[in-house]
Amino acid sequence: MWPTDRVRVAHLFRGGEADEKEAGKPMKNQPKRIAIAANAADRVPPAAHPTEKSVKSEKHNPLEGRILKHRNPLYILLNTLLYTLLAILLPGLTDAHDSGTSFAEDRLTFHHAAKDLPQDAVVSDWPSMLGPSHNARSIETKLSKNWSVKEHTNDHTIDYNGPKLVWSLVRGEGYASPSLADGRLIYFHRIADEEVVECRNPETGKLLWQHRYPTTYKDRYGFNNGPRCAPFISGNRVVTYGADGSLRCLEVATGELLWKHNILTEFSATQEYFGVGPGPLVQDGRVIINVGAPQGPEVVALDLKTGKTLWESKKSEKPEESWGASYATPIPGIINGRDRIFVFAGGDSRPPTGGLLMLDPATGKIDARFPFRSKRYESVNASSPTVVGNQVFISTSYKTGGILLNINGSSTPSVAWRTKDLGTHFATTIHKDGYLYGVDGGSRNNTAISCIELATGKLMWRTVPEWKETVTQKGKSHEVTYTAARCSLLYADGAFLCLTEEGHLLWLKMAPKGCQILSRTWLFAAKETYSMPVISRGLLYVVQNRKSWLDGSPTRLFCYDLRAAE
Repeated sequence: MWPTDRVRVAHLFRGGEADEKEAGKPMKNQPKRIAIAANAADRVPPAAHPTEKSVKSEKHNPLEGRILKHRNPLYILLNTLLYTLLAILLPGLTDAHDSGTSFAEDRLTFHHAAKDLPQDAVVSDWPSMLGPSHNARSIETKLSKNWSVKEHTNDHTIDYNGPKLVWSLVRGEGYASPSLADGRLIYFHRIADEEVVECRNPETGKLLWQHRYPTTYKDRYGFNNGPRCAPFISGNRVVTYGADGSLRCLEVATGELLWKHNILTEFSATQEYFGVGPGPLVQDGRVIINVGAPQGPEVVALDLKTGKTLWESKKSEKPEESWGASYATPIPGIINGRDRIFVFAGGDSRPPTGGLLMLDPATGKIDARFPFRSKRYESVNASSPTVVGNQVFISTSYKTGGILLNINGSSTPSVAWRTKDLGTHFATTIHKDGYLYGVDGGSRNNTAISCIELATGKLMWRTVPEWKETVTQKGKSHEVTYTAARCSLLYADGAFLCLTEEGHLLWLKMAPKGCQILSRTWLFAAKETYSMPVISRGLLYVVQNRKSWLDGSPTRLFCYDLRAAE
C-alpha cells in the first residue's frame, strides 16, 4: 500500500548527494505523459531560504535526540509496559498538559513575518481536513500566484521561486494536517511514544498549550506510527482521533481534557490496515465517527459537550453489508432539503466489502447504502464523497474507478454513470462549474489528473503534469523529470493548488479545455507528502512527512505567506 519509489537525486543549489539508503534509479515504464507548458521562471530549481531567525537553535534540539533515543527497541518495550500498567491502574494519570512555553518551543524556527492581508481580501478559518465546506474548496481571495523571487545575501544573490517561509516546526510522526479557527492552530502528531495535540499562534508558530498521552500503535505495513486524522474544531472544542482509537475532546482556549473514549476498545472495532483513519465529523453538536465494528455499529454519534453516546447505526443482518471503517472522513450534505451524512465505509475484510452509507444525523437511521469497493483485499476507501446537489460522487483506485449516484426517495440510490477514468486513492475529488477534477490512480507510476463532465461522465482530459529539475547526482548535473504523482488538490482564488507527494507545490489552471501550470516550486525533497495542504487568512500550511533524503532535515510543519502584495 502506498509504495514509495526511491529516486537518487541531489539538488543543484545544495550541491549535495542523496543518501544511498534513499537512493535508487529513476522510475521506468512511465505512462504516456502530456507535457504542460510553463513559464521560464518555473524551471528555476528550488533553493533554501537563506535568511532564518531561530527562536531557539534547531542544532541543539533536545527533542530530536529524544526521538532517536526512543527508537531503542528495549526502551520502547519497557516504556510501553509501564504506560499500559499506569493506564489500567490509574486512568488519566498518564495524560499530560503543558500551558505556555515548554521544550516544544525548541522545535520552532521563525523565518520572515508575513505580509499584511491585502485590502478587501476574503479570508476564512479551516477547522477540519477538507475545510469549512467539507469539499476542499477555499473562499479565500488575493492569494499570491507569482513566485519569482530574488533573495540577496552577504556574498551572492539566489534566484528561486516560491512563497516566503514564515515559520517551521520540527514535528514527530503522522499524516494529519493542521486545523485553524479563531486565531488558533491545532496540530496533532506523535512524538516518540506519545500522541501530542498542540495549539499554536498561526502567524508566529508560538506554542499556546500542549496535551499529550501515551500510545502503543505500530503500523503493520511499516508506515509511520502517528495519527492519520486532522483535528476538528467546533466552537471552543477540538476533537482528535488517534491511530490507536483514542478519541478526545479538548477545550480550545486552554487544552483542558473534557472527555475521552477509546473507540476500538469500547465498540470492539479493529484498527484496520493503517490504524484508525476516518476523521471525525462534528455537526450540530454531534461527533460522528465511522466506527465499523464487526459485531456492532458502523457509525456512532457522541455528544460534543459530554461525550455520551447519542445513537448507534443499526447493524445490517446481511454479512456482506457489515462494513468496516474506512479512511474517508464523513461528509455532510443536504439532499432533497434534508440534512444527511455520507460515510464511505470499507475496512479490512475477506472478501473486501464497503460502500456509501447515507444517514440521518439526528437519529443515525441509515436511509440508503450502496456497495462500492475494490475487489482487491489490500484496498481502502480513502477519498471522501463529493456531494453536488442531490448527487454524490464516490471513487476508489485499485482499478476500480468512480460512480455518480442519484439520491432519491428510495433506499437504493440510482446510478447516473460509471467511469474508469477517475479512480481516486486518498485525494477528494473537487467539483467546479459542472466538472469534476481529481487524481486518478493509486501508485506513482500510473497517476494522472482527470477532468470529468458531471452531467454525462464524459472524460474531458486525463493528463500528467510534468516538469524537469536540474539536479546534481554524485557531482554531475543533469535533468530529472518529475510529475504531480499522488498529489493533493485544493481549489482557491480561481486556481487549483497542487501539493505533490515529493514536496513540489504548483498552482494549476484547470478547465474543461485543459490544464496549465501557472507557477511551481520545490518546498522540500521528501517522500510520502500525503497530507492535505491548508489555507487560512492568506497563509499556507504544509506538512513534511518524511526526513529529507537530500539534506537530512527532519519532518516539519511549514507556514508560508500566500498573501498577495498590494
